[in-house]
Amino acid sequence: MNNTANLTSHQDLWRNVTVANTTSFYRPAVDPVIGNVITVMFTIIIIITMVSLGCTMEVSKIKNYIMKPKGLAIAAMAQYGIMPLTAFCLVKGFQLSDITGVVVLVCGCCPGGIFSNSMALAIQGDMNLSIVMTSCSTMLALGMMPLLLYIYCQGFPSVQNAVPYGEIMLSLVLILVPCSIGIVIKTYRPQYSKKFTKVGMIIMLIILMGTLILIAFGSGHIILTMMSPSLLAIAGLMPLMGYCFGYVFSSIFRLIHRERRTVSMETGCQNVPLCTTILKVAFPDEVVGPLYLFPTVYLVFQLLEAAMIIMLFRCYQRFKRKEKAIKNSTFVTAEATQSGLSQNGKHGDKG
Repeated sequence: MNNTANLTSHQDLWRNVTVANTTSFYRPAVDPVIGNVITVMFTIIIIITMVSLGCTMEVSKIKNYIMKPKGLAIAAMAQYGIMPLTAFCLVKGFQLSDITGVVVLVCGCCPGGIFSNSMALAIQGDMNLSIVMTSCSTMLALGMMPLLLYIYCQGFPSVQNAVPYGEIMLSLVLILVPCSIGIVIKTYRPQYSKKFTKVGMIIMLIILMGTLILIAFGSGHIILTMMSPSLLAIAGLMPLMGYCFGYVFSSIFRLIHRERRTVSMETGCQNVPLCTTILKVAFPDEVVGPLYLFPTVYLVFQLLEAAMIIMLFRCYQRFKRKEKAIKNSTFVTAEATQSGLSQNGKHGDKG
């Protein structure tokens, strides 16, 4: 049985400590009713996300990548090797407290998010690899996430026996149910899969916006207090390092450029709704406090940095096209000039 009471946190954020008797009592960071509504909303978001993800899965393509697993294996190593290690190094580097460190680790150990597929498309990556990588990393999360948390939590002696591994595994098992429903829809009713994905994404974004507004009204002041410079720095550095290291890692193994860009996006993009749901459901409120909102801040940086990388890539492409057009134009002009000189020479010889 997990003993979450062993976890220590930043008490000034959501505990009121009396000076007279040095006793403390728990004061919820968010109104209980609002907290319950937020939990329900995030649960709906993760269900829609996982059904939509299932609707993009094609068993035949997954089989093809399993038969030729080089790209998929490298992508999986990047996802579950780079991000957890990056999170651990940042936690140690910024000397975060135990529970804050665990929250960052949970975020770093999560599988890839469905937003990565849109990013891979925008950066002209390998869409088949992107979808298969997202699918497989979600399936692997059932074993890899608890294992990685157990390994990296050895660096925090006070939390080794306090992380609720059972609850985390239960949450991961439960998310596979809507994912399986999506696979069934894709397999037996493929004509509905694209429609469901589009409608599901619209509904999810509406609910997500509503949730963010509710969070802003219910605990906006707490978020501002909670987001210390170190947490903001980590939220900004983690996805950027994931994008960069993912590209470098896949380059070492000589994947083609489209696959490198795909691995880059998949590595830096985490499943934020899943991370938030795990923190909200698996950890008691008195332990995690408002820190369950950290993945939301991570998501903002994740999308902004991905947009910046995509924009730079597009600018680079446009520059290369212009450069190529100028070279071709110069070559054609030189060839025409040479041809003209040759013709003049022939006429001169005849004269």
